[in-house]
Amino acid sequence: MRQWQVQEAKAKLSELLEAVAQRGPQEITYHGRSAAVVISRAQYDQMASSQESLVTFVQRSPLAGIEELDLSRSKVRSRRSVSL
Repeated sequence: MRQWQVQEAKAKLSELLEAVAQRGPQEITYHGRSAAVVISRAQYDQMASSQESLVTFVQRSPLAGIEELDLSRSKVRSRRSVSL
């Protein structure tokens, strides 16, 4: 993945977009730190459509429907002291 400084990305936006289309995601840095990654619309649409809701995720869980699962919290407030 090529890195573009923000001022270079602004000055060469069409070149940046061509690089995204031909070589994939491109990173933009700001003051030497990673600030953004530019991806194609097709990649974005694929990522966005593959997300599922939390409800669907929980329903697919191997633990879904198990009634004997104990989810209660311990009432013990103290912790054991550890000597170093």
